[in-house]
Amino acid sequence: MKSSRRTRVAAVIAGAASFALLATGCAASDSGSGTKNEKITLTVTTFGTMGLDGLYKKYEKAHPNITIKATNIDTGDNAKTDWQTKQAAGAGLPDVQGVEEGWLSAVMQVSDQFQDLRDYGINKIKDRWVDWKVKQATDKDGRIIGYGTDIGPEGLCYNSKLFAAAGLPSDRDGVAELLGGKNATWDDYFKVGAQYTKATGKPFYDQSGFIWNAMVNQQDEGYYTKDGKLNVKDNSTLKSLWLKLADATESGQSSNQTQWDWGKGKAFLDGSFATMVCPGWMLGNVKGGVTQGGGDATSGWDFADVFPGGAANWGGSFLTVPKQSKHPKEAAALAQWLTDPAQQVAAFQAAGTFPSTLEAQTDPGVTGPNELSKFFNNAPVGKILASRAEGVVAQYKGPDDSVIQSQVFGPAVQEIDSKKANGQQAWNDAMKLLDQLVVNK
Repeated sequence: MKSSRRTRVAAVIAGAASFALLATGCAASDSGSGTKNEKITLTVTTFGTMGLDGLYKKYEKAHPNITIKATNIDTGDNAKTDWQTKQAAGAGLPDVQGVEEGWLSAVMQVSDQFQDLRDYGINKIKDRWVDWKVKQATDKDGRIIGYGTDIGPEGLCYNSKLFAAAGLPSDRDGVAELLGGKNATWDDYFKVGAQYTKATGKPFYDQSGFIWNAMVNQQDEGYYTKDGKLNVKDNSTLKSLWLKLADATESGQSSNQTQWDWGKGKAFLDGSFATMVCPGWMLGNVKGGVTQGGGDATSGWDFADVFPGGAANWGGSFLTVPKQSKHPKEAAALAQWLTDPAQQVAAFQAAGTFPSTLEAQTDPGVTGPNELSKFFNNAPVGKILASRAEGVVAQYKGPDDSVIQSQVFGPAVQEIDSKKANGQQAWNDAMKLLDQLVVNK
């Protein structure tokens, strides 16, 4: 898992995508309700910035017998808790349940409690997704329980005005080159951060948690090995990265922002920080934060095709159909429609969620100008994310991956950001929490 996603603003879906949605509505209708005149309500639970909220009315218009009752939970962590509570109770789950990549492994522990989507034709369309997306949602018995929504290749959000004021290159190509281009490392990033803080006296990044998450996600193996073994305590690579991050934070590069709040968006506008690690869906959060803080596209935020340490994937979600659903056929049809290429294009335009379907990744609605790209100084965000997706592979996420990220390293991040502990002390404290919450639970 990673730190959970949160959105602050409703997004606008471009007219071209809306046309595509209407064009696909009839096709979806054919795979829907067996009794066309039966009036049913389908419940959907999502979270954060999945970009789906604007699609439900269009589906209802194409399916007059179906009413969609949607719930969007603010963060992935809270959505996981909601799912676990209802799963344990054996009641209360929606017809369509959004599942985040970070806690998919926990869902896979009870995969038999979800519909096998092979029964609803997913094998006929599974080639539309990047292959590792389908593999993530396939259990040990070959059952496929999730339709893939987005993936999370990462680039760098930066404020061009702040870079220029610090005497640093401010255009996208210049920033990418400054940070090392295709060979960018975390050492390069923190070196530039040191230059920035020296020139301005201000922090370079918003807080350490997102950077730590990116560091973990770009490893071949993260908190778990590929065969499912815990991989933290004796992981010299992770510890080395942690200490590197702690040193940069101790030197003043972290703004110690509250995750998902950023001072109600004001920190995006007042120079509190100049960079932020950004998977596609985070672009919607940046835009939303700037808007919430009273700013607009003139605020200087841009998006560069570079990422320290190489390719990394943060996040990505799935739509599943719990067996508790009373309308599994209709629920599966809705979930499939919401993840069709046309709808993935619309979701991208709404929230920056980069498509997991190959067709959508190359669609002009993703690669061309749109409202999101206009906000980021006309950055070709779709093309940049496609570039950043090269080399990304799915990292195995164990059953307690989200616990380790948020409850083991979350407090440790706070310790280094607030300078209450140095890197080694914070690491030791995290290992104690690991024993309490995961190893000896």
